[in-house]
Amino acid sequence: MSPRKPNLESSIYFGTDGWWHGRVTMGVKNDGGPDRRHRRAKTETEIKRKVRELERQRDQGRAPAAGRKPTVAKWMETYLTDIASLKLKPRSLDDYWSKTRNDIIPGVGQHRIDKLQPEHLERMYRALLDAGHAPSHVVKVHRILSRALKIAHRRRLVGENVATLVDPPSVDETEANPFTKEEAKAFLKAAATRPTFMRWVVGVGMGFRQGETLGLRWPYVDLEAELFHPEWQLQRLTWRHGCPAPHACGARLHRLEPCPPGCTTHKGYKRGCPKPCAKTCTRHASACPDRKEGGLVFTRPKTKKSRNAVPIPPVFVPFLHDHRATQEEMRAAAGELWQEHGVVFSRPDGRPLDPRADYEEFKELLAEAGIDDRRLYDGSRHTVGTILNELGVDMPTIMEILRHTQISQTRRYVKGRSHLSKEAMRRMGEFFALTGPATDVGPAETGTETVDSKTARARRRRRIR
Repeated sequence: MSPRKPNLESSIYFGTDGWWHGRVTMGVKNDGGPDRRHRRAKTETEIKRKVRELERQRDQGRAPAAGRKPTVAKWMETYLTDIASLKLKPRSLDDYWSKTRNDIIPGVGQHRIDKLQPEHLERMYRALLDAGHAPSHVVKVHRILSRALKIAHRRRLVGENVATLVDPPSVDETEANPFTKEEAKAFLKAAATRPTFMRWVVGVGMGFRQGETLGLRWPYVDLEAELFHPEWQLQRLTWRHGCPAPHACGARLHRLEPCPPGCTTHKGYKRGCPKPCAKTCTRHASACPDRKEGGLVFTRPKTKKSRNAVPIPPVFVPFLHDHRATQEEMRAAAGELWQEHGVVFSRPDGRPLDPRADYEEFKELLAEAGIDDRRLYDGSRHTVGTILNELGVDMPTIMEILRHTQISQTRRYVKGRSHLSKEAMRRMGEFFALTGPATDVGPAETGTETVDSKTARARRRRRIR
């Protein structure tokens, strides 16, 4: 009878099935029983390598937890539902869910997280780029997956975060295209004929984000102290099911087959026909009778810095008083139909402006003002940062006005102008004040110049001696 092996000592043996087997004691399970892991291989050398690797992970405290590991799809659902939802802002969480459903799960969702390899991620990123997605989109997908795998690694579900072994695509930073001073004035002139004129004055003249502008409410506007307090922002969030059976709730809206060629049902969709639903689809929450946490809602800005007070230019104050008086007339005309939300910029019935309609109006104003197409961000925050810089305002002050947390972020919002560079180099030239080249008058005469030959000078030295 062989003596009993010491505790934590591994065993290797050749089985009757023709395989080499190794068993390693890793500790104890949650129920108190021994956690003994099994490995097998065709050769004794290979099984010894696997056993040593498992022992090394155990000794370093990096061994994965016992039990069958979930798939990437299952872990992403757990991560977004139970972990990320406690920390992320609602809009960010919606973006995480969108990229998980549309990109991560179709790409690598069926792999077990402990079997996921860097090559799987690289092939997924390549497929996304080939499908026409921008590199910035792929980088966001990479960051979401990397964060989820980092949490899995902390909880010892995987031995290593394989996303750290993959380099995502390089992203060229989008170049800002702010309004010039003339374009900004032309834009506001075109907006002056619309009821939303003051909305564009605040957006273009003060650099507020769209959500901050539309979410601005009168209790946070101090016209006497000439200050805006952007404590809230308006955002459109995705509806969530409030019922216990989301899949059954949206049964009548599930589309399991792709649209036929030449589909007319979705011809007005900018992104084409939507993708078919998954067999376990839990979407279509907008039709749920108990839907919750969706639609246009007021949310807090992402950072504390974004809630800092912003001075109102004194020239804007009389216009804001007039705008408030006009809104009171709208309230009286609406009567019982008025829905009080306290917003500064409202519809005729008191509801906040719709961000989608606001964006479409921005595009219309660009066309009316004769300005080439650009992003809403370019026409607001980038414009304010650039014009303030042209007016001689220093970077720290611009950072405070735009409420950035780092000055490097502010520098990305400020775009240099070619005419300012030309003026700066003109001033540099005046500083040096270079004169023209001197007139050529031939070699200058010196007192040491002589026409004596070398031999004559040598004879003179000998006579002196």
